[in-house]
Amino acid sequence: MIEVRQARYFVAVAEELHFGRAAERLTMSQPPLSQAILQLERQLGTSLLTRSSRSVLLTDAGKLFLDECRLLVQASERAEEVAARAKSGMAGTLRLGSVTSAFDGLLPGVLATFRTKWRDVELEVSEIDTHHGSARLLRRELDVAIIRQPGFDKGLRSVPLRRDRFVLALPATHAEAAKEGPVDLARFRDDSWVWLPRAISPDYHDEMVAACRRAGFSPRARHFANSIQSQLAMVGCGLGVTLVPLSSLGDRRGVVARELSQRMDLVELSIVSRAGTSETIADNFIECARSVAVGD
Repeated sequence: MIEVRQARYFVAVAEELHFGRAAERLTMSQPPLSQAILQLERQLGTSLLTRSSRSVLLTDAGKLFLDECRLLVQASERAEEVAARAKSGMAGTLRLGSVTSAFDGLLPGVLATFRTKWRDVELEVSEIDTHHGSARLLRRELDVAIIRQPGFDKGLRSVPLRRDRFVLALPATHAEAAKEGPVDLARFRDDSWVWLPRAISPDYHDEMVAACRRAGFSPRARHFANSIQSQLAMVGCGLGVTLVPLSSLGDRRGVVARELSQRMDLVELSIVSRAGTSETIADNFIECARSVAVGD
């Protein structure tokens, strides 16, 4: 098998057609270069050069071999460049997981900024829930995760991005939708609720339950969704009311949001990665997310 070093030697000699100039180009002395080319010819079992006291010429085999050597050297240089860019965080793949609400509020700005700065990094994005995010990071299925702040998990590091709060989402046809000002959650104890089962998102489900219990009632869960966006779509259809993070609302047709008189903060939205490792692409993304969140 031909080595890249041998290919570089031969390309220099074939292009210069002079061993002395080729050795100078390669910053080496001439005798080792001459021996390397002779060894290469013996290895291939054919003459690549016709030598005389006055000239060095390529044989037919040498001309064909030169084209392949150039390709080998170019491929080696490209591989080195890719490795260097990957080391510096300029190229590679980033596997990102994020909770649903971040896709509407935070992520559009983060992704736009990241793509502008690191165009050659490929993104693989998954919608996840908080408890799945931590586990997938530890299993090395994700590089970073944007999740609601979990409990302290050994092996993970967390950078806070922003805090969010619950608002009440009502159908536009609801009697309370046209009113202004904060509402008391207890006034909706008899409404039908659009619910998110605990199996879908334990932390989000538990926050909803806790909010209603603090208001003195257990909600009547009549309709069930698989995501926050599905909840909002069902509210827009007039099926019932629900609690959602403010950042997830966007411009949702048929849905009116009302602030709660008993304001409740959700757990902090954070970007989480594995602790104790230096992963340049992930570090670049984390810094990008932090700067965008601070600037919002």
